[in-house]
Amino acid sequence: MGYHRAGFDVVGVDIRPQPRYPFEFYQADALGILDGSEWTEWPWSLCHFDAIHASPPCQAYSTATADPSRHPDLYEPTKRLLTETGMPWVIENVIGAPYRWGIQLCGTHFGLETPGEWLRRHRNFETSDAMLQPQCRHRRDVRAVTITGKCYLTVTKDCARHSRQPTFELAQQLMGIDWMTRKELSQAIPPAYTEYIGQQLLEHLRDGI
Repeated sequence: MGYHRAGFDVVGVDIRPQPRYPFEFYQADALGILDGSEWTEWPWSLCHFDAIHASPPCQAYSTATADPSRHPDLYEPTKRLLTETGMPWVIENVIGAPYRWGIQLCGTHFGLETPGEWLRRHRNFETSDAMLQPQCRHRRDVRAVTITGKCYLTVTKDCARHSRQPTFELAQQLMGIDWMTRKELSQAIPPAYTEYIGQQLLEHLRDGI
């Protein structure tokens, strides 16, 4: 959604069905699309696109994963295939993924807060082109909200500085997403993040014309 708001036409690919995906979507192995081995239902050539965004599974790197070894480690294979395309690319993932350069985004960069709480959702964006790194503005006077796949709690500790899980409704509001299920939302990033990335991608593409 953020790339769409920045001005891109968006086509999505995922190995699983995504019935609530708001743009054109194809169910396929994204790595197979990149290496050319999976083109059965894919009507495009990569030359039809201007840039590629990838979000490899994050569970192998997340501190919230009980046993990371049970999950695929696809960051480096994804990066290698993206680099081989010669196109501008972005890889989004959690803190702890094998990110080497790029930027890190946080809810405070975009004013994602409500009275008394702010969204703490740091994500790394490794990029083929240099991007501007905004500065975090973590609040100390109000409580941080985190969103994970475990649950959404309605009862919280009475301490303004404690991080907590929000209700589903508050999570939707802070993330700026109202079309996903609870599980989908817990794995998503705010569209504000990719809108920021997308605006800079467009500038790089225009400069290259």
